[in-house]
Amino acid sequence: MRAIPVLHLPVPPPPISAVGRRSIPPSCTLCRHRSFPSRSGLRAVFHPAKKFQVLAANKQLPELKNGKSESEGVSVRAEDSDGLDIGWLPAFPHVLVASMSNFLFGYHIGVMNGPIISVARELGFDGNSILEGLVVSIFIVGAFLGSISSGSLLDKLGFRRTFQIATIPLIVGGLLSAQAHTLDEILWGRFLVGLGIGVNTVLVPIYISEVAPTKYRGTLGGLCQIGTCLGIIASLFLGIPSEGDPHWWRTMLYIASLPGFFIAFGMQFAVESPRWLSKAGRVNESRVVISNLWGESEVERAVEEFQSVIRNDGSDLNSEWSELLEEPNFRVACIGGALFFLQQFAGINGVLYFSSLTFQDVGITNGALASLVIGITNFAGALCALYLMDKQGRQRLLIGSYLGMVSLMTEAVSMLLIVSTISFQLDEELSHNLSIVGTIAYIFSFAIGAGPVTGIIIPELSSNRARGKIMGFSLAVHWVCNFSVGLFFLDLVQTFGVAPVYASFGAFSLVAAIFSKYFLVETKGRSLEEIEMALNPNFHGSDK
Repeated sequence: MRAIPVLHLPVPPPPISAVGRRSIPPSCTLCRHRSFPSRSGLRAVFHPAKKFQVLAANKQLPELKNGKSESEGVSVRAEDSDGLDIGWLPAFPHVLVASMSNFLFGYHIGVMNGPIISVARELGFDGNSILEGLVVSIFIVGAFLGSISSGSLLDKLGFRRTFQIATIPLIVGGLLSAQAHTLDEILWGRFLVGLGIGVNTVLVPIYISEVAPTKYRGTLGGLCQIGTCLGIIASLFLGIPSEGDPHWWRTMLYIASLPGFFIAFGMQFAVESPRWLSKAGRVNESRVVISNLWGESEVERAVEEFQSVIRNDGSDLNSEWSELLEEPNFRVACIGGALFFLQQFAGINGVLYFSSLTFQDVGITNGALASLVIGITNFAGALCALYLMDKQGRQRLLIGSYLGMVSLMTEAVSMLLIVSTISFQLDEELSHNLSIVGTIAYIFSFAIGAGPVTGIIIPELSSNRARGKIMGFSLAVHWVCNFSVGLFFLDLVQTFGVAPVYASFGAFSLVAAIFSKYFLVETKGRSLEEIEMALNPNFHGSDK
């Protein structure tokens, strides 16, 4: 088995003056990257046997100091008379439309939590836990297939058309589920919804990473998590009447089809990714998008970088799955899969499952209220991540999420707190209160880093040519792990008890923090092309 090597990027040279930077003609854009080592040098950095020899070295990708970067150009252009930095604003409407897909994802996560009993009773499988579980989990099967197929669709059709095509199963599946009168109909509806969600969960983080200015890429990428949280909260609010109306679940599923229409309509006016346009040979259209979103001063520099990467990777749109076995795609795919594996086995779904029981112990018997507290906690963490993503950086935020290096109680600490309240004979009231604190701290820390950062950093590390397939593979791993945890969690609790299972979640959190420290690099402040040029040992520079 191949070891996963450390991603290690070189430190840029000392800063040069702004005058010196402007003296470099557009055709020599790659001269700014002369600090990157030679191909042989990069191979040495990537060699698995040397992965622990670079720990003392500076592995970060610091902000560009050798001149004016893309993000700086946008920031200067977008400051208003009061000095407010609004460089994110041109890209925001397009990112907002894409993030509606995550709102729909969150909505479908919560839509079946309460009404599943009413659904089972009305459709004739009440009391059959296997069929009830199948109605919920068939969604994950569809999402897995959607994730796997999304890369090929994206390569051929681009983002806008793929988004619009993905709304078809979302709308049809929502309507079919709402009108279901048999078990087969509800299963097909849930499967189709999962298929659309699987495609969109791949598309959204890649789309945002490719249209957002570098300076705001992390912040705008955090809107994925915000959308998911708002979708969950919306489903919880709309689910309140279901306790008194056994048929309310149909209304909730009808409502679930509405965001699909909004996404399809909004994407008609959203921009296409300038990187995909350049790869498709539509360079003039790419220039227009760059000018509108990043500023006129960034057009030549960005297009030259796009073309340099395309010349190195190949100009055809159709990447093959076999390319994931080549370097550096193999390394990034392994890292992406590992990040989602560790994210899921750190236990977020298990903690959410037991959170309702934990709240019942302190007298909060209303399930909707308990879920709402969890949803608001998740949303608060996502808001903090939105603010910190481009300030603290991805790697630090991810490690801090798992271990507590952002002055917050983290997953590992929260897990130990929960385990201690279960394992030791404490005062009953104190034990229950500590369990609540531990649960809320765990969910908050997950939302501040492990949740949003994982989906953001994988597209940033991926090559332009294989980005869709790497993200599709990574999210396919996510869905498999999600399904596995849901399938075996209760059996493990019944066999070993809650404390050992929760302790294993803490162990996975610790492993995730160590993995993030030694196998990731900081990507904030760098364009996607700069990251790819530095990480790719086969990059030929400006050779034509």
